Amino acid sequence: MDTYDVIVIGGGPAGLAAAASARKNGAEKVLLLERDDTLGGILNQCIHDGFGLRRYGRQLTGPEYAARAIREAQEAGVEFRTGCMVTDMTADKAVTAVSREGLRKLSARAVVLSTGCRERTRGTLSIPGPRPAGIYTAGVVQNLVNCRNIMPGKKAVILGSGDIGLIMARRLTLEGAEVLGVVEIMPEPGGLTRNVSQCVLDYGIPLYLEHTVSRIIGKRRLEAVEIAKVDADRRVIPGTERLVECDTLVLSVGLIPENEVAKGAGVALDSATNSVVTDQYLQTNIPGVFSCGNSRNLVDFVDSVSQQGELAGKNAALYIRGGAMEPWTEQGRERQHHGMPRPGAVICPVCPNGCEVVLHGDEAEGNGCLRGAVFAMQERRTPMRMLTTTVRTEDGKLLPVRSEGPVRKDELMKLMRELRGMRIQAPVPAGYKLSAGDDGRVARIVLGRGTNRGSSDPEAGI
Repeated sequence: MDTYDVIVIGGGPAGLAAAASARKNGAEKVLLLERDDTLGGILNQCIHDGFGLRRYGRQLTGPEYAARAIREAQEAGVEFRTGCMVTDMTADKAVTAVSREGLRKLSARAVVLSTGCRERTRGTLSIPGPRPAGIYTAGVVQNLVNCRNIMPGKKAVILGSGDIGLIMARRLTLEGAEVLGVVEIMPEPGGLTRNVSQCVLDYGIPLYLEHTVSRIIGKRRLEAVEIAKVDADRRVIPGTERLVECDTLVLSVGLIPENEVAKGAGVALDSATNSVVTDQYLQTNIPGVFSCGNSRNLVDFVDSVSQQGELAGKNAALYIRGGAMEPWTEQGRERQHHGMPRPGAVICPVCPNGCEVVLHGDEAEGNGCLRGAVFAMQERRTPMRMLTTTVRTEDGKLLPVRSEGPVRKDELMKLMRELRGMRIQAPVPAGYKLSAGDDGRVARIVLGRGTNRGSSDPEAGI
């Protein structure tokens, strides 16, 4: 049985930060186990920007953020095993893992659980109707479009206004689908205000608050959904139902912490949320077993996930050395606004605060710094947006790309059509530039994807 100082289960942003931190704080042998063939977790399919404002001081796409986190763990000397599924863990920190090489028994002096979360599915909603093809969770649609070059349909309705659902409303629109509406049972959208503004309101997508999908219609393929208004108790109000013809229903109805391994080991879980219960040091009821990220508690910002992972890894290293551990403070970690923007406000995306700025003539109100006022003035004159999408190589693989800087909002669809028609000769290094647009603006390839799947090299091209 191989023995390690610290074993980290889960190779997303929390796990990568925990593993790197454990090494930096004195743990000699640190192993990170990831069931996917690539490190980075869900970030690999989150090709939109907005990550890293707190941690790195700049807006990054998901693949860019993952590349930095992987590089930091590599430089710290972490050992990785991808394509490796943990099937069991005991209270004495013995870990069983399965990979293509077979079954392995491992032991650790400390374990960090960073297993992330999963999406709620239709089965948790009890929507009446048959079970036709065309019903997906938002994360599955994100993977299909951003990683597999598969469009799930042409006319979509999105149920739920969490951030993934809002982001996919924009993404599907940019890819040429018609998003007929975002349906939310609550009086306010659940996602960040900046995503409500830039993913739904920007594109004129209808937002149906205090509504739900009350029936599914279709045989082999989804043909329509029935939406209806709900009362204060979230019950359908009779007589408010109406049909919306569509071929795709996207569910963005919440996340559940993924804690089957933790549960099997006897780790205490919150019965209401399925999240791991920890003390102030991120340690579970089992001494030497720590938890961080979305498996511990659902977190809006990846920067906070990484910060929490750092402390969990540090405390794991301190635990095995007998040192005094450091506490985690929840308050003040996340400050951005949720829900609808204020009337007449623009949401500034240039820093983590996400200020709602209102212009009164040439005077700005609501901005925390001068950059907010500048953004609001620009928004009044010529709205600008970062463009994030994918392009294909000649052998059909996808590469995530983003514009080098903001482009005119009214030119986004034209640029998308041009980029969709491109085919790039592989191999392509990260950072390669390609021209798009009448004036030669460029979209920069931010991370290679393809033959490097399974590689932990964040700079690999394809």
